[in-house]
Amino acid sequence: MKRVITFWVEGYFYHPTTAQQFLSIFLYPLSLIYCLIAWIRYTSSTPRDFGIPVVSVGNLTVGGSGKTPLVSALCVSFKKPAIVLRGYGRESHGLVVVRDESGIVCDVSQSGDEAMLYAHNLPHAIVIVSEKRDAAIMMAKSFGCEAVFLDDGYGKHTIQKLDLVIGVDTPNSFCLPSGPYRERLWNGKKVIMVDENRSFTRKVHVENATAKMALVTAIARPQRLDAYLPEVVDKFYFEDHHFFTQAELVAILERTGAMSLLVTQKDFVKIAPFNLPISLLALDLELNRELIETVREYVHAKKD
Repeated sequence: MKRVITFWVEGYFYHPTTAQQFLSIFLYPLSLIYCLIAWIRYTSSTPRDFGIPVVSVGNLTVGGSGKTPLVSALCVSFKKPAIVLRGYGRESHGLVVVRDESGIVCDVSQSGDEAMLYAHNLPHAIVIVSEKRDAAIMMAKSFGCEAVFLDDGYGKHTIQKLDLVIGVDTPNSFCLPSGPYRERLWNGKKVIMVDENRSFTRKVHVENATAKMALVTAIARPQRLDAYLPEVVDKFYFEDHHFFTQAELVAILERTGAMSLLVTQKDFVKIAPFNLPISLLALDLELNRELIETVREYVHAKKD
């Protein structure tokens, strides 16, 4: 049932049917109230300087937009960055250090899939999950990090930061609950808009490819993968941040006759411990030099 609801909501926000469009119009008064509350929250916030440069990568809408690969690509340019995120889907609560100078210090159930992906891919970074970003930023500062990168931080208006906002195409331009927008680009809020093919390009390849692969993924709006997929025998979509069981994955292999499961990097960190045949849909971003320099200049200016 949860999966059905999740995919219905994703369709409602990004590919609405006629009935869903009527529902969206019906809910529009609630969207006006929601937007007003979000605007009041923004205008009543005072950004705080934490004494360490903070760079936020976010988006205005609910659902996936490619924040994780963008943060990863930016962090490569720094010697000791920190990555701070909420840790959606984790079983833990509060502040948890996922990776410190000694290595990875918790498992994926405690960190969540996105944080563990960062921890695996960026061994030079400090990775922290916390519902309270303020506490996590101070923790990163205590580690001696040169900059903090917030994954999904646009709405954290009490934090002084450089805001990078990833553009997401949707035919539904309303705020919640009529549409997918959590926030607007508020007047006076300075941001850098980041768009594919202008700010970055995607580089996708398959590692350990087999002749018969079944796609298995638990990311938001999984149809985003279609443009990069090789031929697969079937596709299996789970709700975002779903924690797979070995039994459900083995059942997919048996049902489809696939020689391997084709998974994203975000899925891989949860599936790898099962020792099943896996093909990896690996994604890297090639960043525009101007974007990299803008971020570096901001970090160096704040440090000085």
